[in-house]
Amino acid sequence: MRIMLLLFVMGIVPAIIIEAVMVQTQEERAVSQRTITVQNQCAILCDQLANLGYIENPSSEVVDGELSILTNIYGGRIMIVNRDYKVIKDTFKLDQGKYILSQRVIDCFNGDETSRYDKKNQYIEMAQKIASPDEKGSGDACGVMLISVSTTEIQVTKDLMEQRGILVLTVLIAAILVLGYFLSGLLVKPFQKISSSIEALADGYAEETISVPDYLETEMITNAFNRMMRRIKTMDDSREEFVANVSHELKTPMASMKVLADALNSQPDAPVEQYREFMQDISKEIDRENQIITDLLSLVKMDRKAQDLNIETVNINDLLTLIIRRLKPLAEKKNVELILESFRPVNAEIDQTKIALAFTNIIENAIKYNKPEGGWVRTSLNADHKYFYVTIADSGIGIPKESVDHIFERFYRVDKSHSREIGGTGLGLAISRSAIVLHRGAIKVYSEPGEGTTFSIRVPLVYIA
Repeated sequence: MRIMLLLFVMGIVPAIIIEAVMVQTQEERAVSQRTITVQNQCAILCDQLANLGYIENPSSEVVDGELSILTNIYGGRIMIVNRDYKVIKDTFKLDQGKYILSQRVIDCFNGDETSRYDKKNQYIEMAQKIASPDEKGSGDACGVMLISVSTTEIQVTKDLMEQRGILVLTVLIAAILVLGYFLSGLLVKPFQKISSSIEALADGYAEETISVPDYLETEMITNAFNRMMRRIKTMDDSREEFVANVSHELKTPMASMKVLADALNSQPDAPVEQYREFMQDISKEIDRENQIITDLLSLVKMDRKAQDLNIETVNINDLLTLIIRRLKPLAEKKNVELILESFRPVNAEIDQTKIALAFTNIIENAIKYNKPEGGWVRTSLNADHKYFYVTIADSGIGIPKESVDHIFERFYRVDKSHSREIGGTGLGLAISRSAIVLHRGAIKVYSEPGEGTTFSIRVPLVYIA
């Protein structure tokens, strides 16, 4: 409907304007031609009146005949006024012998010959001075000729043109409506295909991609839709995998505790040492279960909207110093040296709890996956006018190239058997990335197997909501 209306407006409005302009132009041209023709004939007649002295003796039958012919041809009226403003000749014989003091006559005696088109009453009114040959150079007039010419035939021609114009416009409107109906249907058809394909896809009766390459626009729309569907499918797959991983991770400690409990129940006379050992194992599995649940809750909080952030101005130097101090016992146990390099004082608007958790997870992983002996973890802090930068490098076992793009995925582990020995839930890096992204920051990782790993983090100094 909108396309039809657009075609209608684009087709009809210009046609109406053109028709009106053409009729108006034709009318003005006809009136101008009629005015010039009558003025020329009256000019000749005025010279004749002056030469014959008609103003002083208005009794020439020849002049009267010419005046009568001229008025009959143009359906008009001619009055001749002398210097005393007396009408000495009126072809209608209505005002002959009377005096006339109109502004038009006065202006003409002063040398201003004028003409006026009265569109409402359909006539042209003109005033021309009558000057004898010896008076033409001086500009004085011995009389004035007032001419009124009918324009009825011009109006009739104009009405006829308007009628024909309306007929043409009617035909044009019908043609545009028919053309607009079929053309709009043709133009909209590809978009109807897109709509039908999307509905079929939503109902599950179509493939996972749609293609309508009729127009460049429809191709762009379908390509964008297909990208969106692929992303949704990826998200669905990720959600299913996440649910499966959560179920597995939560089930594993429960299964271990069930086995240990069943073993104790099956041995009523078990030694105290064995009983204590099994209970310690059950306690470890409970701690592991609690850690998984805690990390899951942290991840859920990270997935919420940014308004959940508790933004405050924090000294990043002091924050990193505190994190290093907390992790120092773990590093000493693993014989790993912790190094902190601060190139300048840095204050930033952050959620201290979430950013601290992000840095802690990365540094803790760097400690856990470091060399067995003599390893190191170097944390560097720097800033410019817009961001602060934290680089966490280690001398650990590194990450294979095929795993670098997946380490931020939930429950992803590069070496599952080794990870089980070290501990952890596989959610630490996912939590770290979510926290940094919430602050409109970015995190990148560079690693070579056997040569260590470097995490590069960039966070805005001023939080932008």
